[in-house]
Amino acid sequence: MAALPDAEALCAALAAALAPRIGPTSAMIGIHTGGAWVAERLHAALGMREPLGFLDIAFYRDDYDRKGLARDPKRSKIPFDVAGKDLLLVDDVLYTGRTVRAAINELFDYGRPASISLVVLAERDGRQLPICAQHAGARIEVAAGMRLRLKRSEQGRLSLELERVA
Repeated sequence: MAALPDAEALCAALAAALAPRIGPTSAMIGIHTGGAWVAERLHAALGMREPLGFLDIAFYRDDYDRKGLARDPKRSKIPFDVAGKDLLLVDDVLYTGRTVRAAINELFDYGRPASISLVVLAERDGRQLPICAQHAGARIEVAAGMRLRLKRSEQGRLSLELERVA
């Protein structure tokens, strides 16, 4: 397999691609945890007017009854009214589409945005729902039995890594 792309470079490229579409009704929301890391980078690079929002979709997952809460649940925090906003929903890796479905369900509990565009650092094969990213840093082929993950070092540097699924 070829080397994985540099996550920092992908963030910079996404920011450059998104800049022309940022307007007065634009707002950004990152999905915890990796999507929040990417959203923090993009939000700062784009100098967006609205504060950055965060979603923890744990209660909206379709497997909540089987998995329950994660060990370290985060809080959803959207410090602006989503009604009428053009939202950029940010996640790290788009895989099955189930996380994005849960995030959209939660977003509508906050109000009715004008639009939602999905922004991901990387997308891979294996979609189970008809969901696609409007903006993706990279498309990465991942072998069966492997997972693509975003990691953040203690210094805050982002990197993509493959790990075997247990």
